[in-house]
Amino acid sequence: MVARLLRLRLASMLGPLRGERREVVRLIAGLVVLAAATAVACIAILSLGDAPPAEALVVTVLGGSAITLGFAVAPLVLGAVDPLDPRRFAVLGLPPGPLSAGLAVAGLISVPIAVVLALTVCAAVMWQSHGASPALGAASVVLCVLTCTLLARVGEAVAALVVRERRSRELTGVFLVAVLVVIVPVGVFLASLEWGAAVPAELRGAADAFALTPLGAAWALPSASGGMVGTLLGIAVATVVVLAAIWVGLVHRMLSRVERPVAVRERGGLGWFAVAPGTPGGAVAARSLVYWLRDRRYLVNILVVPVAAVLTVVPLLIAGVPLPIAALVPVPIMALFFGWLPHNDVAYDSTAVWMHLASGMRGRADRLGRLVPIMLIALPLLSVAVSVASALHGRWAVLPALAGVSASLFLSGLGLSSIASAAAPYAVSHPGDSPFQQPQRTDSRGAMSQALVMIGAIVLSAPSLWWGWLAVTGDLSYATAALWGGLGTGALVLAVGVAIGAVVFERRGDRIMEFAEAS
Repeated sequence: MVARLLRLRLASMLGPLRGERREVVRLIAGLVVLAAATAVACIAILSLGDAPPAEALVVTVLGGSAITLGFAVAPLVLGAVDPLDPRRFAVLGLPPGPLSAGLAVAGLISVPIAVVLALTVCAAVMWQSHGASPALGAASVVLCVLTCTLLARVGEAVAALVVRERRSRELTGVFLVAVLVVIVPVGVFLASLEWGAAVPAELRGAADAFALTPLGAAWALPSASGGMVGTLLGIAVATVVVLAAIWVGLVHRMLSRVERPVAVRERGGLGWFAVAPGTPGGAVAARSLVYWLRDRRYLVNILVVPVAAVLTVVPLLIAGVPLPIAALVPVPIMALFFGWLPHNDVAYDSTAVWMHLASGMRGRADRLGRLVPIMLIALPLLSVAVSVASALHGRWAVLPALAGVSASLFLSGLGLSSIASAAAPYAVSHPGDSPFQQPQRTDSRGAMSQALVMIGAIVLSAPSLWWGWLAVTGDLSYATAALWGGLGTGALVLAVGVAIGAVVFERRGDRIMEFAEAS
């Protein structure tokens, strides 16, 4: 079976060369350009044999990590049709295990993998000139190729199941935002470095960090020595094993549960409903996205948050707070307010909430679906704001602490908002009204709901705030504690808040509908 799959793979690769002359010329020109670029890259890597090991490590690890990440992201962004889609073999009754192994082996025969093979071989030869072990170089080549191959297969399978039949301008916009989230922080980071004869310490630190991730472990393996050899080898091998298990699971799912045909015509005009999964939570997320991106009431709230956060720097500077400290303040404030925004989301639905209640929708689907818009909006803004604030502060070592504090405030706010929006909604301006027009309220429920969510998020984030302050004021060892403590606290509060909010939403359905009719 493997031999047949290999022949199919070769036939699918050579097939475009038998097409129209214009397409063939374009394909050959592209291959020539790619071969030339690969040759230049190989020469550049080999020239690092005369460079200091620190420079060689930075170039190979950061460049290799970017290449590995590209194999995971490219199938989702490009959406190219996989000629060896596992669903095409469903009619043959092949076992998932042998089929997944055969398709993985066939995935080794591709132009991108050939490029990776050339680059890794050159990197292994280069590291031998620095005294590296040939065995580690060979292991690095094998692990890099396997990792990229399996990432490509997994990415293509996920794209086939989720993305490809739902291509739309909304989904393209999400991908562009994701690219922006990566490019802007990286650009700010590189622009803030002090370039000179030696490799900047920050860049070396980034390379060391990526070397301990699944993206860069295999690329950094030839440069390792001592105890790091076992660590990097373990991470790289574990990455291959996990990706192989995911690939086998995806093949089994694609053979046994075909959600939709391999090729399907997309219906136009569905917008976000064509992008979101066909589940109750996906329907709520799509409807909420339409509201958040078109309703003036939501748009004003989104625009006010970053503006208000940045304006807080002015009184701090007037009061004599140093700029490096004041530059860090707007990011936690933005995170807190973004987490606080959905605390009254049910009220903004007005009477449209009856669709959720009349359909018997589970509370968890409603709670999770409503959080999707604010997460898609806030996460890119916060990621960019964290990198810019760290650059203005002057020490990138505080970035983990700032990210942890922001994550704790944001996720804790979302968790508490999931409870408050179902337990204590209060009257707001109706759809179509001015966002600055607020109805009269006869009780203090609205003020209490707002205050409890905001104060609760701050109290629950107190440990990460304290660790972050210690990291900023001198002891950078607390930056890691702030990061993982903030992520852990935020994730826990979010999970508990969604669970409690789901129960409250289901039990107070009649009161929520009564409130929507009366407000």
